[in-house]
Amino acid sequence: MELFWILLFSVFLRYVQTQGVYAPANAQIVHSGQTCVVKEDNISERIYTIREGDTLVLQCLVKGHPRPQVRWTKTAGSASDKFQETSIFNETLRIPNIQRVQGGRYYCKAENGVGVAAIKSIRVDVQYLDKPVLTVHQTVGDVRGNYYQEKTVFLRCTVNSNPPARFIWKRGNKPIEQSKDNGVDIYEPLYTQGETKVLKLKNLRPQDFANYTCQVSVRNVCDIPDSSVTFRLTNTTTPPALKLSVNETYVVDPGQDVTLSCEVTAGFPTPTVSWSRYPGSLPQRSMIRGGSLTLRSVTPTDAGVYNCTAVNNVGNPARRTVNLIVRSKCTRFYTYFLKRSDIQKQYILLLRLFSSFPVIPPVLSVPVGGGVVNVSEGGTSELVCLVDGKPRPPVLWSRANKDLPMPSGDWVVETRDGRLRLTNVTRDMMGAYRCQTAPYNGLNIKRRQAQVQLNVEYPPVVDPVLLDVRSQTFSTVNLRCLILKSNPNRIAGARWYRNGLPIRTPTVDPQSVPQLRFKLDTTNNGTYECRVSNGVGTSTCTFIVSAQPYNAEFYYDTPNPIRTLKNNYSYILQWTQKEPGAVDKIIGYWINVQQNRQTVLSKQITTKEPVKGVLMSYTLTDLRIPLSYEVSLTPITSFGTGNTVTRSIQYSEPYTYPRPSDHVCGFEDIRICGFTQDRSDVFDWTRQNHLTQNPKRSVNTGPDTDRSGTKEGYYMYIETSRPRQAGDRARLLSPLYNVTAARGPTGTTRTPYCVSFYYNMNGKHIGTLNVLMRVKSIATVDSAIWTLSGHQGPEWRKADAEIYPSGPFQVVFEGIRGNGFEGDIAIDDVSVTKGKCKQKDSVDKTGLYHQ
Repeated sequence: MELFWILLFSVFLRYVQTQGVYAPANAQIVHSGQTCVVKEDNISERIYTIREGDTLVLQCLVKGHPRPQVRWTKTAGSASDKFQETSIFNETLRIPNIQRVQGGRYYCKAENGVGVAAIKSIRVDVQYLDKPVLTVHQTVGDVRGNYYQEKTVFLRCTVNSNPPARFIWKRGNKPIEQSKDNGVDIYEPLYTQGETKVLKLKNLRPQDFANYTCQVSVRNVCDIPDSSVTFRLTNTTTPPALKLSVNETYVVDPGQDVTLSCEVTAGFPTPTVSWSRYPGSLPQRSMIRGGSLTLRSVTPTDAGVYNCTAVNNVGNPARRTVNLIVRSKCTRFYTYFLKRSDIQKQYILLLRLFSSFPVIPPVLSVPVGGGVVNVSEGGTSELVCLVDGKPRPPVLWSRANKDLPMPSGDWVVETRDGRLRLTNVTRDMMGAYRCQTAPYNGLNIKRRQAQVQLNVEYPPVVDPVLLDVRSQTFSTVNLRCLILKSNPNRIAGARWYRNGLPIRTPTVDPQSVPQLRFKLDTTNNGTYECRVSNGVGTSTCTFIVSAQPYNAEFYYDTPNPIRTLKNNYSYILQWTQKEPGAVDKIIGYWINVQQNRQTVLSKQITTKEPVKGVLMSYTLTDLRIPLSYEVSLTPITSFGTGNTVTRSIQYSEPYTYPRPSDHVCGFEDIRICGFTQDRSDVFDWTRQNHLTQNPKRSVNTGPDTDRSGTKEGYYMYIETSRPRQAGDRARLLSPLYNVTAARGPTGTTRTPYCVSFYYNMNGKHIGTLNVLMRVKSIATVDSAIWTLSGHQGPEWRKADAEIYPSGPFQVVFEGIRGNGFEGDIAIDDVSVTKGKCKQKDSVDKTGLYHQ
């Protein structure tokens, strides 16, 4: 049998070698649908912008054998987006009619069961511009007079858009310029939802009564047209007012037609009236005509709160509410009212009615002992209000606090016998409940009402529920179980347990905070519980007490694996120790390395005493290329071993650095020619062109286009507006040019290189642009090769710098913010070429002299 498995394994190895099995690699996301690349917020990630409603198509191109399975996931965007809850297994992701909530970061993950999965991400930015909403408001003050008593009006224009919209206010067809009209203010209010601009008309003048237009624009990004809204302001403009045709509580019989009318008593422009219902939508048989809502043949399911709303975009909307109650069983009564005229005939008629049908006014009462009802949480309770009278009216139940609905979600619940039954009672149901007679028992008298208090009892609420306690051996441990709330408040008892067994503790006042103090040793580590009871139930504070050290925390931003031999590599394992001072001194670590569940290394390593936040390292050697390994690390103290943490390591080929060439980088590609942001600076350089400029950007600074003068051409710049401060630095790093020290011209021992670029330093607050050479050797050294400060005019200018590197090097562009926001610095068309710079003043095609 053993020989059979050996032969089978050798056949499998030969199959793998002949079939060329290899893990997924070189994952790449390609966009093949509708798109408009209009902005790059972060040059270190790929971003596609697309117009809302267009079709997004992403393809994940990946190599591997067997053919990898591709899965798409999304981890950013709206929480209501269903795409986040599931994964799509397909090489092509297609989203027709994309919506704004579907923007975010999308990942494609390719797996074929061999090696490590290949993962690539892309961010999708959905562009849109809604129609603006314009509302008119009055200053807060005396509102007893007409709308313009204070003669100050605010026109508020709000719009939702991406990117941020630019606002233009017009009076008639003429744009309003705040600097030329002392009677207006234009500003952005704080704490508003969406983009908002307010036009304030101070001390209304005759010319202020006109047509006002709010025009919003995203500068034709993704071919999105401008949008606008117009409002006519007159001396008769007033907010809406409403009047209901029925009482706020309206009780009807099932089967009859009901008409609810909302009369508009004020408002210009003429308000628009709408009806809604809570909960749910309007019944299907409902009909709206003007301000009237008609319900045909109502049923108990049509009951609810009906809302009438009038809106004319002036002031706040006017609202009126009707609570419609439909009887479960139809019982008709005849009600007669005395009138001032013909009193004698009415009196005779009432006498005949009372002699034929005896009518007794309703009486409502709470039974003895029923004023307060106690119930345990989760149980069932019944609130009772006894009602008598002929005919006997139904009883309406509601919360005494008008802001709270009934447990069923309704605001009012009707009962025929006055008994309100509550099931699965929770503590938020606790409070006062009001019962009152319905106003339709045949007598036109005041409602009778009473009140019942519901008291919900529940076990104590304690803190902490679970706590991990680490301490040094032979130190004192103090455990406290806090009681946050309880009903009833009085605690019946509190007992301590260790590992499920009771602990003898001194008798203390049950109303004090339960606590346990003891000295920790090797025998009393374990799980401690404090069980607190109040007669209704028991709650537990749980403490896991140990002298065991916390786990180590791996540092993943480690150097790349180092190839030592043809098929071997070494790996620098780095970590920090979590809370090393909480327990006994850590004397070392136990390290375990496995490959395919086979242990290749298991030993104890001795290290210096860990310090919180200080990085520790250990070099793993003789690892085989291209295998991956599982590495486990366990801290060790005199008490014993601590928690174990595990991670995977694998070999990856280092990046192949470019060599200097005649290539000119104009930053047209999203990869920006391999340039990267320096992680040690304060802020980043930004890639931009004329079409992606922020409509709210600072004027009088920065270039309008790239060096070529086209709107589509890109460049890199530093944005110096808030929150940037004077002296903040942004560094952009070139790729590492892998050159070797070689003899240059006569008299030198190094080869010269020419760094050439264009710069734009336009603005009264321009700081400094530095160009540095960073040489990679035993220690990284930065040397300044070019610098310039202050305003240099709106034109693009060219600069050359000659360098003599001693080894592999990078070119660093450092922008330093000046004393104000008009200090944007830009660069374009960067090249690094072998040889000396041309030593002559020449005029390029833009008409500018080279420096």
